[in-house]
Amino acid sequence: MRLLLQSIWYKLNPPFTRPYFTINRPILIPLNPLYIKYKLRFSVSSLMETLKFDNRALQQLPLDSDEQNYVRTVSGACFSRVRPTPVDNPILVSHSKEALSLLDIDPNKESIEKLVKYFSGNNVLPGSEPAAHCYCGHQFGYFSGQLGDGATMYLGEVINGRGERWELQLKGAGKTPYSRTADGRKVLRSSIREFLCSEAMHYLGVPTTRAGTCITSDSRVVRDIFYNGNPIEERCTVISRIAPTFIRFGSFEIFKRRDSHTGRQGPSLGHDDIKQQLVEYCISTFFPKIQEKEMSLLEKTREFFREVVRSTAVLVSHWQSVGFCHGVLNTDNMSIMGLTIDYGPYGFLDHYDPDFICNGSDDGGRYRFSSQPEICGWNLRKFAEALDPILPLSQGQLVIQEEYTRVFEREYLSRMRSKLGLLQEQDGDVDLVNDLLDTMQRTYADFTNTFRNLNMLFTPGMGGFEASKTACLDKILTQCFTVDELKKLKTPKMDTRQLQLILQLMQQSPQFADERMISKVKSELEKINSHQELEEIDQEQKREEDLSLWSAWLDKYTQRLSIEVGSDATKANSERIVVMNRSNPVVVLRNYVAQAAIEAAEKGDYSEVNRVLELLKHPYTPPTDVPVATGAASPLLTSSDNYSEKPSLSGIGLCVT
Repeated sequence: MRLLLQSIWYKLNPPFTRPYFTINRPILIPLNPLYIKYKLRFSVSSLMETLKFDNRALQQLPLDSDEQNYVRTVSGACFSRVRPTPVDNPILVSHSKEALSLLDIDPNKESIEKLVKYFSGNNVLPGSEPAAHCYCGHQFGYFSGQLGDGATMYLGEVINGRGERWELQLKGAGKTPYSRTADGRKVLRSSIREFLCSEAMHYLGVPTTRAGTCITSDSRVVRDIFYNGNPIEERCTVISRIAPTFIRFGSFEIFKRRDSHTGRQGPSLGHDDIKQQLVEYCISTFFPKIQEKEMSLLEKTREFFREVVRSTAVLVSHWQSVGFCHGVLNTDNMSIMGLTIDYGPYGFLDHYDPDFICNGSDDGGRYRFSSQPEICGWNLRKFAEALDPILPLSQGQLVIQEEYTRVFEREYLSRMRSKLGLLQEQDGDVDLVNDLLDTMQRTYADFTNTFRNLNMLFTPGMGGFEASKTACLDKILTQCFTVDELKKLKTPKMDTRQLQLILQLMQQSPQFADERMISKVKSELEKINSHQELEEIDQEQKREEDLSLWSAWLDKYTQRLSIEVGSDATKANSERIVVMNRSNPVVVLRNYVAQAAIEAAEKGDYSEVNRVLELLKHPYTPPTDVPVATGAASPLLTSSDNYSEKPSLSGIGLCVT
């Protein structure tokens, strides 16, 4: 009876007018006071089955006329209706209370059973309309044609009590028309990684999609983890994802003409009317300030693209400043909202390495850490191509030239100044930052901890400055790789005989040696040479070299700090430390941290996942007095077991495919 009354109330008293979003956060719309008074009569958890869905994407964009769920090419549509495939005995691994609160869901004890039921896909939330999104993408530089939500399902758009619009998705809930040869499922290890990193990035202050729940089950799928012919059964796991929208660059590539390199084309080639619908939908829903202006569609599209370019530049500046490497920066993994989306084989830097490749499948290193700004610029150019002719390509390219590099460099340098506690702008700051990164690279210093340890250095002019400099230097030296750690890092992955056979094949048949193969062989040869050189170096010799390099850079740093001292060195130091401590995290989701949580979870112990989640909610606070969960012991853990240290020997070089 209460549900019926509530349904009638919503129809008579709509709680919102038309909520819109700015580039990264929702615009709040004034609510009906009677609605607020009425809503307070019920606990939030009791309203989970009466979430206010307003599925505008399905109302304003074309739907696939074929509602059967089988793999196919979908033409003339942006979404296909689907239904989640149930799993056996769904079990809650973890949830983010803060992310679920965006939907007005409070996961208290009374609602956990319902939470698991609905967010595993076993039941469909009233008002939701499950659908899979059609998109294309350039993968590793080549157009791949139709891709789409092969393992993800749009459930709908929830309007919360603050008038905010949030799209809700399930990932791993079964097959869709876009699953191609896959089964539409995700497993426990990959789901834990995405769940934890979505929340970790949010608390680091990096624009990101959110993750509400991680639910595993007794259903199984077969996976060949290392692609070595040894498949195993793994648990089907489903996560819920939340964002203003999951529309991406690749959403606009479904209209692409035949690609000259791959011969593929977008499934909706020729449907220019749908392209215009998609552009107008995105502008009116997510960029209301542009929509409100008296401008032509061309002008609005240009301003829309300009906002996407700017927000993408800001996003990459965040990644580079916290040492995050995405791993799969295809155009289908780029958000129009400037959000980090689709967490797969990502990785955070341990030691600073501009050539860090976190994706074991990226043989050519296209998506290496230092290439991310360039790659995102390349992806923006492909987005500009996709918007043509609504926005002529020449105009889109001009926007990129005007905005992208300028915004990225400004934002990146600003973040690096904050990490160094520099409160003023000086002409030599770029060189100081580059020299720091060069010193990190040459000494194999830990990226996260080196920045954090710089707060040990007092401002010049303070009592105890020299002692603080010595202490800071000693601490940084402990964050540099030892000779044994370098040997582990530089161990070749290929067997010597295998490498010799490949080299012989490349010499005999050069046509088989593509760019990725050449890069992989080159990397292996460099590791062999480095490993041989390390045999001739002892730890004392390396420490002396590291000491010399770091002493030289710290001298430059202290000279730069002295410019900002003023008359009160103690006050200047306090202000500097505040800025540094809120800019340099203590804890990031390193691969060994995620892997330790996964290993415990695969044994049925989910407490370590939840412990790690709590640590990641406070990345700028030292993790003290947080006990290691029972049963979570792993050889990957450091001696302190608080995840704020560089990886132990066994945790070096972890890579995800």
